[in-house]
Amino acid sequence: MTDTDGSNVLFVVLDTVRKDRLSVYDEDRETTPHLAEFAAEATVFDGAVAPAPWTLPVHASLFTGLYPSEHEATQEDPYLEGATTLAESLSAAGYETACYSSNAWITSYTNLTAGFDHHDNFFQIMPSELLSGPLASVWKTMNDNDTLRSVADRMVQLGNKIHEHLAEGGGGDTKTPQVIDKTIEFIDGSDDFFAFINLMDAHLPYHPPEEYAERFAPGVDSTDVCQNSKEFNCGARDIDDDEWDDIRGLYDAELAHMDDQLDRLFTHLKETDQWDDTTVVVAADHGELFGEHDLYGHEFGIYDPLVNVPLVVKHPDLTAGRDDETVVELVDLYHTVLDAAGATGQGEALQSTRSLLSADYREFAGEMGGVPRGEVGFVEYHQPVVELRQLEGKASGAGIELDEQSRFYSRMGAARTVDEKYIHCTRIPDEAYDVGHDPGETENLVGTDAEPEALADALFEFVDSVDATWPDEADGADGDVLGEMDDETKDRLQDLGYID
Repeated sequence: MTDTDGSNVLFVVLDTVRKDRLSVYDEDRETTPHLAEFAAEATVFDGAVAPAPWTLPVHASLFTGLYPSEHEATQEDPYLEGATTLAESLSAAGYETACYSSNAWITSYTNLTAGFDHHDNFFQIMPSELLSGPLASVWKTMNDNDTLRSVADRMVQLGNKIHEHLAEGGGGDTKTPQVIDKTIEFIDGSDDFFAFINLMDAHLPYHPPEEYAERFAPGVDSTDVCQNSKEFNCGARDIDDDEWDDIRGLYDAELAHMDDQLDRLFTHLKETDQWDDTTVVVAADHGELFGEHDLYGHEFGIYDPLVNVPLVVKHPDLTAGRDDETVVELVDLYHTVLDAAGATGQGEALQSTRSLLSADYREFAGEMGGVPRGEVGFVEYHQPVVELRQLEGKASGAGIELDEQSRFYSRMGAARTVDEKYIHCTRIPDEAYDVGHDPGETENLVGTDAEPEALADALFEFVDSVDATWPDEADGADGDVLGEMDDETKDRLQDLGYID
């Protein structure tokens, strides 16, 4: 170490990765053996809770230490504004910072890359230099000006549409090898580094490299299976058990490819004597549903395959092994990274009770709804106005009328402890589960003697604490969010390809 007070930090997000498909959490699976080797020298957390079920609000929480209702980068306004980021704090502490991904949300366009000295999104169509490097400030200027922003929006729209066309035909090849190459180049050129990477292989559509497809989905043509979650979710497309097996096989193949690439990065750190000086965080931002609760993808629900995510952390202050007793909120990783880096935070200040490295981690004062604050994690899902418009389009094309009193039109929230979970939706009855004994969330306990009423109280107290604005219950007030948006916001969502 030279200028900084802490270790190097490598933060890896495995986008859209379910716990139960990883070798780390199921030793009988052969998908991620290298990640399992890493986990053997790290702490594996069973109770990690994502603050939302999709990329943008989760990453905004990771970068700010704030919940979605606090940072407000949500469905209704998909931009992070007015918050000091983790990268900005670490840059001020003397770290060189970089962000590499192939996720369209993690760009200067959404302000998620604020504070990173280097970033690249590896767009297939749009030159990455438009979003990173020396032209990043130009891109930000374009987005801060109403007239110029419309130009930037159209550029993103073109890139997304061409990418979607290629991906649907099986041509959306993985960018993970390039992300790993760029990360290795960055860390080798840095004395003190914070490297954040997002690996997108496990995100729809699934078109794994051939050698991995042959191992996990032999004989499956990825262009023949359903790769559009909204077709299934609206009822326009049925998926039988055999096709689900094929889909899961393709997904597992993507995991195996990602595992090999991540091992390449870890091996390089070890061979160059950087491993011991590097804190490594590996987490998913959210998971995926494969027909559970009649849902596909990561929309319209906050069930555990989406929000109880994998988390593995390596640091000298953490004992290697499995932790199945602690609720970890992904929001806490912001504070954990600050702590590992020896930084205090220029935005949200470092809180020791939120750092995994602290002896008093999760020892919060007080309760929420009668539940000790440190024992509960919270999830927010703002009304899915973006996905809803696409869902309505698929339904309309198939002659299907969606029920407005359904989860599709709902705003959702959840409170989860190690053993219990309570879900509130604005348009359908509440749900509660004993996730300790019913991990599949199959038996709804609401209305029974086993209903965790204190957890419901905790959820609503949390909603008040983050000043979340929830619509009136099922009275139609929450059904026309897009109609209440200004034209500029709707145009931005359309340009990103989220509204037809």
